[in-house]
Amino acid sequence: MWLGDGRLGARMAKGAAKGAALAGSLALAAACSTGPGQGGDDEPDAAKAREALKAVTAAPTTPSAGAVDFRQATPGSGRGLKLGYISLGENVPFGKLVSDGVRKQAAAAGAQLVFCDSKGDAATALDCVRNFKTQGVQGYLNFQPDSKAAASICQAGPQVPVIGIDIHQPPCERAFMGADNANAGYLAGKALGRYFKQVFDCEYDAFVSMEQPEAGEVNQARMDGQRKGFTEECGQIKNLKQVNAFRIDNARTTFTDVLTSLPGAKRIVVAAINDDAILGALAAARTAGRQNDLYMAGQGADPSAHCEISKNSHWVADTAYFPERYGEIGVPYLIDLIKGKDVPKRLYVKHTIINSSNIGAFYKPSGC
Repeated sequence: MWLGDGRLGARMAKGAAKGAALAGSLALAAACSTGPGQGGDDEPDAAKAREALKAVTAAPTTPSAGAVDFRQATPGSGRGLKLGYISLGENVPFGKLVSDGVRKQAAAAGAQLVFCDSKGDAATALDCVRNFKTQGVQGYLNFQPDSKAAASICQAGPQVPVIGIDIHQPPCERAFMGADNANAGYLAGKALGRYFKQVFDCEYDAFVSMEQPEAGEVNQARMDGQRKGFTEECGQIKNLKQVNAFRIDNARTTFTDVLTSLPGAKRIVVAAINDDAILGALAAARTAGRQNDLYMAGQGADPSAHCEISKNSHWVADTAYFPERYGEIGVPYLIDLIKGKDVPKRLYVKHTIINSSNIGAFYKPSGC
């Protein structure tokens, strides 16, 4: 999943061309490189690794307190209602998937949807809510990324029910939906630890935590969760490296430096705040001919990562967020709020762990 702060919009435009070029080079490198499990100096036993990948997805998990089921909007339930939606950014794959799902569910409910793309910029989001007020929106979903700007955005907008998506929007947020960041991180870290315990007896050279400090409590909860899960399986983390890397372009640059600092490392644990960070790390590792040195856990499992997850046995775990289905939570519950019904304060997605052993049960990767 993509995360950001109020400076995300400026970064998006600057990084778009770089991101496209890097995505292309990543695909080319993947096609030309020796894949994991095919000749690395420190490769695990193939059968043992396959069993470990299956084991981490089969392990029982406890849903977050506040987790809810996806539900289709009831046809006609939104007839006569005007809903608002502030997108994270339509050029962000995760955000676009959320937007498409919201549009689909609003249409199914028969509601009118006033759409506004924040483009990752708090000032643009402020304009969005001003427009909502003019348009007479009766409730809105807010996916703008700067929680520090939430109060001013709330004040400028219509005084109606608001559901925050993945980033809290105080003080007007009536409910929060999306990821339970602490639990989502914990699940991936626990899975990664189980794999290392089963395959390598918890022996590794370094633990790299790829983070986005600007995201504040979201970053803290998710990455602390990853380290907590891993620690429960393999004990205190050793040789921890925390780096600011959450886009493909900056992750590639940062991870090139990480690899230089670990010249002899053959087992590098990589825990990332999102899948873009993993993809950037892999691009750097492939350029250096060291892709087999990485064992990874990511967050999101959106389509931009499906091909890599499906074929890469070193992508040990990815916490699925199902962004394409966010609308199945946000829209029905927003309609409930507008109609005066009681709605839980937390509307968390039921996360699950995905890797190459089970991705086909959830998605059908294409174009691989």
